[in-house]
Amino acid sequence: MRSDDVPSTSRRRLVQGGGVGLLLGAAAAGPSAAVAGPGARFAGKRVLVTGGTSGMGRAGALRIAAEGGRVAVTGRTRAHLDAVRAELPDASVVLRNDAGDPAAVAALAEAVRAMGGLDGLWLNAAVAEVGPLEAVTAEAFDRMMAVNVRGPMLQLAALSPLLAPGASIVVTASSSAYEGAASTSLYAATKGAAIAMARSWARQLAPRGIRVNTLVPGPVDTAFRRFLPDATRQAFESGVVADVPLGRMGGADEAAAVALFLLSEDASYVSGSQYAVDGGMMMR
Repeated sequence: MRSDDVPSTSRRRLVQGGGVGLLLGAAAAGPSAAVAGPGARFAGKRVLVTGGTSGMGRAGALRIAAEGGRVAVTGRTRAHLDAVRAELPDASVVLRNDAGDPAAVAALAEAVRAMGGLDGLWLNAAVAEVGPLEAVTAEAFDRMMAVNVRGPMLQLAALSPLLAPGASIVVTASSSAYEGAASTSLYAATKGAAIAMARSWARQLAPRGIRVNTLVPGPVDTAFRRFLPDATRQAFESGVVADVPLGRMGGADEAAAVALFLLSEDASYVSGSQYAVDGGMMMR
C-alpha cells in the first residue's frame, strides 16, 4: 500500500488509491512510456487498476501497458496522477476518482464505457488506519469501510455490465486479515470483508466466464510506512521481516506480478482463489 496525503494525527491514515471523479484524460507519452513487445499477454486488452498511481497498482499498470494492454488508472493525489500520466502511453486513461465517494462511481463507469468495456479489473484502491482499539472512532470506521468495502462493491456493481465475457477481476486484500496484529483490527476487518466479497463474486460471475481472485500481500515495500520517523519505521520493518521466512520485504513489482498473472489468460482456470505474496509469512 501507499500513503497519499497522510495527516499527522494520533491515528495514521494511509491511502492506496482513490479520487473525486475528475477525468484527467489520456496520458501523455513520456520517456518511460511502455511499448508492447512480441507475445505480450495483454495485447488488445483493456484493464482498469483502481489505486493505480503508486505502489503495486502503479507497478502493475506500467507492466500491463508494457505488455500491450490499454490501461486506465484511478488515484486521488494530483502529483501522483500527473506522474503516472507521464509514464503511461498516450492511449491510457488517468482518472481522479475517490473509491469512498458513491457519487464518483458514475464517472468511473462512464470512463470505462468510453474505453469500450473491460477485459481486466484490479480493485486495488484502499485506505488503512493503524492504532489501538481504544483509538477507533465512528468516523474512522465509516471512512475505512466506505473506501475498502463499499467502494469496490459499488464499483463492481456499476462496472459488471461493462465486463467482457471471460474477463478477470483481482481484489487486493491483505495478510492483515489473518495475522491478528494488535494495531490493525479495523483494517483487517475491511480486508476480511474484501476476501468474502471476492468469493461471492467469483460464484456469481462464473456463468459469464469471468474469474475473480484475491491478492493477499504481506509486507511489501511501498510508501505504506513512509510517514513514520526513520528510526521507528526501520524498527517496525525489522520486526516484520523477522516473521518472514524469506527474510526480507517484498517489492511492489513482485506483488504486481502475481496480480497480473491472475488478470492474464495464464490463470484461465483460476477463480475464487487467494494468492499470498508474503515471503511465506502466513504459513507460520
